[in-house]
Amino acid sequence: MKLALTNYGLACLVALVGISACSVDGNTASARNSRETKNNMSLTKGAESSTHPSASTKTIRTPVVLFFGTSLTAGLGLDPDQAFPSLIEKKAKDEGVPITVINAGLSGETSAGAARRIDWVLRSPADLVVVEVGANDALRGLSPDAARANLEQVIASVKAKQPRARIALIQMEAPPNYGVAYTRSFHSVYVDVAKKEGIPLLPFLLDGVAGISRLNQPDGLHPNLTGERMVADNVWKALKPIVVQLDRG
Repeated sequence: MKLALTNYGLACLVALVGISACSVDGNTASARNSRETKNNMSLTKGAESSTHPSASTKTIRTPVVLFFGTSLTAGLGLDPDQAFPSLIEKKAKDEGVPITVINAGLSGETSAGAARRIDWVLRSPADLVVVEVGANDALRGLSPDAARANLEQVIASVKAKQPRARIALIQMEAPPNYGVAYTRSFHSVYVDVAKKEGIPLLPFLLDGVAGISRLNQPDGLHPNLTGERMVADNVWKALKPIVVQLDRG
């Protein structure tokens, strides 16, 4: 993990200027963001409601899982059905616990942008909301305390707007080139917020993928299809125990 994060730091140093520019554009070009969000927030093809044959036909509903995050969730540089949320939807169906996925990833968004956007996204009902927020904060070296406050606001919004929805938070990490104090502080944000809010914390999204060139696109930050499949495997392993408990009645 230490090696992966060290490589991650080197990759970030090379790509940071270009990615930061893309991130700023992502946060400021509201018209483009709206189009991207609408495109991403589509029900991916896959699991659909099915019926269970019995004496009295009973409809079994398919739970909805909303993935709320950045370009890492959106699957920047990949086809929509190759983004890890779509890959997870396929895995869930294959393993007999089908879900319907909504991908609400938005490129270039910081935690502050996420806090502003979450209420609009929550117009779509969900049984589980998976939060991937903070990657762009880390790339820009933004305040961990601000990221903490924004994460808490996102989670508070979910609890207020959809109180029956379960919530899972994905751990994000800062590249080590910002120094030990910053990376430790950033890491602890997620641990502390998950504990305070009483929600599960999933492992680092890019564990085993970050900083490994053969698993990433030329920008060094976004997984290629091979890397994305690893991301999906890692997230699904942690998410499945939650998914199997979702209401299907």
